[in-house]
Amino acid sequence: MHRFVPIDAAWNGARVGELPVTHHPRIHGVSKYGLERVIKVVLDLLVVKILFRYSSKPIYVFGGFGLFSVLLSLVFGLWALGLKFFGETSLIQTPLPLLAVFAFMIGVVSILMGLLAEMINRTYHESQAKPVYRIARIARRSGG
Repeated sequence: MHRFVPIDAAWNGARVGELPVTHHPRIHGVSKYGLERVIKVVLDLLVVKILFRYSSKPIYVFGGFGLFSVLLSLVFGLWALGLKFFGETSLIQTPLPLLAVFAFMIGVVSILMGLLAEMINRTYHESQAKPVYRIARIARRSGG
């Protein structure tokens, strides 16, 4: 994650600059930078972006996924009932009722995890006396 320190610093209000350096050619060995490392960098970037965007509001991630799962369970349940009453298919012959129950349970657990994460986040900020917000700039009015 060291490669994202400048990004994190800039997102938190620091000024980031560049210094010229002299790069010397490789004398021994070969580069170990390949496709595997690119995938790791992309995943690290995804983690940094998610942590920055949702660290103060984890309910947005968990709650969004939870609501999606609950809606998916509703679709599965209605589909199963439609097959039962209009398609004359027994509920035992299709996995839809089981999928509906599992999706509903996953949705409820995700929402509860989001609430728990929100409480932990607030407890952390209160115990450290840290604000849950950042001030981008202070506007001062000139004159009286």
